[in-house]
Amino acid sequence: MTTRTVQRLIPAIQASDGAGVKIKRSLGQNQHTRLDPFLMLDFFGSDQAGDYIKGFPPHPHRGFETVTYMLAGHMLHEDHLGNQGHLKSGGVQWMTAGRGIIHSEMPQQDAGLMQGFQLWLNLPAAEKMKPAAYVDISPELIPQIALAQGTAKVIAGTLQTNDIQQSGPIQGLTTEPQYYDLHLTAGQTITLQLALTHSAFVYPYAGEIKVVDDKEQRKVPEHHAGVLTNGTAVTLYAEDDCRLLLLAAAPIGEPIVQYGPFVMNSMAEIEQAISDYQQGRLTDNKAANSIVLAR
Repeated sequence: MTTRTVQRLIPAIQASDGAGVKIKRSLGQNQHTRLDPFLMLDFFGSDQAGDYIKGFPPHPHRGFETVTYMLAGHMLHEDHLGNQGHLKSGGVQWMTAGRGIIHSEMPQQDAGLMQGFQLWLNLPAAEKMKPAAYVDISPELIPQIALAQGTAKVIAGTLQTNDIQQSGPIQGLTTEPQYYDLHLTAGQTITLQLALTHSAFVYPYAGEIKVVDDKEQRKVPEHHAGVLTNGTAVTLYAEDDCRLLLLAAAPIGEPIVQYGPFVMNSMAEIEQAISDYQQGRLTDNKAANSIVLAR
């Protein structure tokens, strides 16, 4: 077993997106804060309606996947394919933009707490122009398992720790994503298995976590992305109660050219995406795929 440690820390910065939604952005602040294949991670969380009420009006995407995970609140997704999904506390929306999609995500509340994450996950060149796909994953479809150290939700991939193995509803994607939401209680240590060369990071969103190897403990503060070295396992220690995401996926190793909501492999492809959007061709999908959830 090769134990991972912290390679670097990326503190989240205050930003806004959509029609002025206040967010904290860690990965994706610029091209130097990506982690192949992860393009961006945003955290949104406020009980002040003015921070989120204008939402994310209709906008396009091409060339990657978006994953929205709601911790609290209620958003409505609508897109040009006719999909409509109510994203509520504990639920996930997994959307493959592929060739192109135009969608909106609008709050369905005018008061109270809205909190969650949006992740951008890159697609390899061979899949960037495939038909768009979309799925809502309701909370009851996301396994939540009791651990000696706390609890874990498994959104994608298969969580392995000691003699526990639990698969999530998202499986079979090229980048083999692992997406876990861990709640660890004070004084607990857990070791999780990861694929040796997968890119991986931890993101504590309530409290801080320590990444432990044979030589040291490296603290990852709240609202920091702790990028991990390669290895087959990561050991986490919670001095106090902590809630965090652990994400890992296979790197693609291809050029990345991003222009706003378009992520391609060359500037020529970006120019084509802009032209397609302006000319109404971005969403010329031959057929709309659906993402099949693992059973």
